[in-house]
Amino acid sequence: MTPLLIIVGPTGSGKTALSLALAQYFPLEVISADSRLFYQGMDIGTAKPTVAEREAVPHHLIDVCRPDEVLTLGEYQEQVYRLIGEIAQRQALPVLLGGTGQYVWAIAEGWGIPRVPPQPALRQWLEKREGAELARWLQALDPTAAATLDPRNVRRVIRALEVTLTSGIPMSRHQEKHPPPYNTLILGLRCGRETLYHRIDARVDQMIAAGLVDELRQLQQAGYGPNLPAMSGLGYRQLWPYLQGESTLDEAVERIKFETHRFVRQQNNWFKPDDPRITWLDIEAEDVVAAARERVTRWWEGGL
Repeated sequence: MTPLLIIVGPTGSGKTALSLALAQYFPLEVISADSRLFYQGMDIGTAKPTVAEREAVPHHLIDVCRPDEVLTLGEYQEQVYRLIGEIAQRQALPVLLGGTGQYVWAIAEGWGIPRVPPQPALRQWLEKREGAELARWLQALDPTAAATLDPRNVRRVIRALEVTLTSGIPMSRHQEKHPPPYNTLILGLRCGRETLYHRIDARVDQMIAAGLVDELRQLQQAGYGPNLPAMSGLGYRQLWPYLQGESTLDEAVERIKFETHRFVRQQNNWFKPDDPRITWLDIEAEDVVAAARERVTRWWEGGL
């Protein structure tokens, strides 16, 4: 079976640093599972690996889209499966790295992802309906999907209706899982909340000092506006009011920190502490590199 190492954990926990350290011991190549790293020109606010780091260790699916383009989850899944095969053929270890839970589990669990393109006219028609009415329609057409979706998340309800009505097949049928034939080890990084918040706040301060405001100005001057999906990312969304004269820089920075704290709490819903599939490493309690190296060595050698 093709080996696949997955490294997960909340924002600011040190996933990139760990992958670079492990590259000193294993012939690995990194595949990004961070949706923010797809976008060109958005380097500082995404904590993107540096050019030197990417030259030292091969990285994939970074800088693959302009900020006004979209890489769908289905396209991402197809590209990752292809890359895993190519990396394995080179006798290297594919490492899926990131904190975007949807992207990680789409690969690890083999999500069925509808290949139904957006239907603008249908979406516009659905968007004119009340959320409660849309939820009732979905309950009638696909009760399984309705049971798993929050009816307040109107965007996802509309997508489920769009897929079901366009294809004639319930959204839940499209989404059945087919785990890929990989020998997978999942390492998770964790630490106490206060420690993590401190690391996040320090990183935000470093981003501001490194020129995050100027980076956003350059994106604005290039014609990329605040309503693009790419601009909804942490660090960018909170700085737009400052550029538009609606807040001070200090207020924007505090908002970035606050929203990032909230985001890492949401990440816990994707990577649960009691998930038996994840081998957790405490970055406060142990030498993480040594612990990860020992676990990867036993798994890597056992699978050869």
